[in-house]
Amino acid sequence: MSTGKSTHKPTRPRLIERRMSNLLRKPPSVRLAAGVIVTATAVVVVGAGILIRVLDHTEYGSIWVGMWWAIQTVTTVGYGDVTPHKTVGRIVAAFVMLEGIAFLAVVTAAITSTFVARAALEHDQEEAAEAESAEARLDAHFDELNVRLDRVEATLTRLSETSAQGAPDRGSPSP
Repeated sequence: MSTGKSTHKPTRPRLIERRMSNLLRKPPSVRLAAGVIVTATAVVVVGAGILIRVLDHTEYGSIWVGMWWAIQTVTTVGYGDVTPHKTVGRIVAAFVMLEGIAFLAVVTAAITSTFVARAALEHDQEEAAEAESAEARLDAHFDELNVRLDRVEATLTRLSETSAQGAPDRGSPSP
């Protein structure tokens, strides 16, 4: 009879799970984003080329013709030498077109974010330099004030010593 205890061993996370965990833990770099975009686009082109050949083999005589059509479509060139005429082919084409537009949008966003990050870094560096300059000016001003206060204190000390030496004693009557 079973005791009801599970003998299931914990399994190691799969490759995709590990990669996704790493991706979610730290922000992706532009290089990683570009790699993901290029890989996704290549998979879409190959998959669409194969799929269009399978679904519409009369118009697309080989997988290579299908891939040529997919490359034209994903890059939004569309020469028109090969076009799907069946509904299923047009559905595949719509998906490939949307992926191509998304590809261009993400590439543009990645480039733009690089420029924005660089501009922000330069702006932060300029602000830091301005803050250092202002701090240096304040330090110089305080140093100048210290020198002036030292002179005032020295003058007051000298005046009080002079007045103490030449002043009559107030406790005794004057002659």
